[in-house]
Amino acid sequence: MNRWHRWILLGGWLLAAQALAGSVSNVRIWPAPDHTRLVFDLSSPADHKVFSLSAPDRLVIDLNDAELNTDMGDIKLDDSPIRRIRSAKRNQNDLRVVLDLKQSVKPKSFVLQPNDQYGHRLVVDLYGSGGSVSEVTKSVDEQSQRRDILVVVDPGHGGDDPGALGPRGVREKDVVLAISRELQALLNQKKGYSSRLTRKGDYFIPLRQRTTLAREYNADLMVSIHADAFKSPDASGASVYALSKRGATSETARWLATKENMSDLIGGVGSVSLDDKDDVLAGVLLDLSMTASLKSSLSVGDHVLRSVKSVSKLHKKRVEQAGFVVLKSPDIPSILVETGFISNPVESGRLRTQKYQRKIAQAIYQGLQGYFDESPPPGTYVAWQKLQQRVAQGQTYKIERGDTLSEIAARNRVSLNDLMQYNGLKDEQLRIGQVLKIPAS
Repeated sequence: MNRWHRWILLGGWLLAAQALAGSVSNVRIWPAPDHTRLVFDLSSPADHKVFSLSAPDRLVIDLNDAELNTDMGDIKLDDSPIRRIRSAKRNQNDLRVVLDLKQSVKPKSFVLQPNDQYGHRLVVDLYGSGGSVSEVTKSVDEQSQRRDILVVVDPGHGGDDPGALGPRGVREKDVVLAISRELQALLNQKKGYSSRLTRKGDYFIPLRQRTTLAREYNADLMVSIHADAFKSPDASGASVYALSKRGATSETARWLATKENMSDLIGGVGSVSLDDKDDVLAGVLLDLSMTASLKSSLSVGDHVLRSVKSVSKLHKKRVEQAGFVVLKSPDIPSILVETGFISNPVESGRLRTQKYQRKIAQAIYQGLQGYFDESPPPGTYVAWQKLQQRVAQGQTYKIERGDTLSEIAARNRVSLNDLMQYNGLKDEQLRIGQVLKIPAS
């Protein structure tokens, strides 16, 4: 065999290797309430293209220089918009996957780099053609006509994102979902409180969408539950985080730069809309809202941290601040709780047990309750109940010339709204000699 023939054979071998550079070793499906995630496990990165066809509805996924090395016939499609999955070779070297759909979808696709559990992956998210998730209204106590305090609990990670991995196969996504369910149950059992989860099962929700869910639920607070990890197994203890000032500043800028955000309400029903405000005023309003939310986040975080201290060693003895995306809502106080280090063998062993999951959830719950007992949102049953307690311990004041209602409220350390509500006043007009009942501050 001469040199020329050897080069021809070597070139043919290289072309064959390139043709088989990407193989699909597995295909997984993760149904979620508002979308379905399809994950292709790849042996190496692969260029791809996704496009839709109609009559009938189909989604085509083309992977360049790839072949299928798994059986997709075993994939369960019952809770998905997919009726059938089929595949075929295309242009000799490429792979085409066709999803026969029960209904039209809006696809989003992206690639993921390898992590501790998975290699290269192609992710295709299928969103329904309808609107957003169904809205959840805050329940109202029939007798007092006061709504519940609504806490959105966010179990971190999920689905194809396992989060941190600990000894003996402990996965962060499983631990934090169990703790979140315990916390939700405690909140729902308490009169004047209700709770919603951002995810109820083992599926992934993008970080921005988690804050969007909290806003759509019109939450009073968002609590994101996580478990920490570090390269050293010695790291241990729980932590509580709030958004950093730098993160708040960048988020304000992002909201102002994103046109569709301008029409959103700050603080839920009855507050300020930005769609008719100029950029300067909108910026001031957003900054005020973010500052107020951050102040509340630090306060509730401090209550939770002090409560968690009773059941766990603290990794950080004060509320830390960082630019976590899940904390970046301009109008909802938000905290992130690291329940311990899953990379620590001792803490990982605790975190995987139901007993400790309940203990940490109870500690978080008691911290939340302590905060809301001090600072209940207006219009809630808890705020109304607190006012009734003040009424029972109240005193009176006789109006003199020059008195104003706001000054009387300030002197007695009560809110103007509580003072008016307690006395059945519809406006701030007073008359000399009028006697006001003052609730205890």
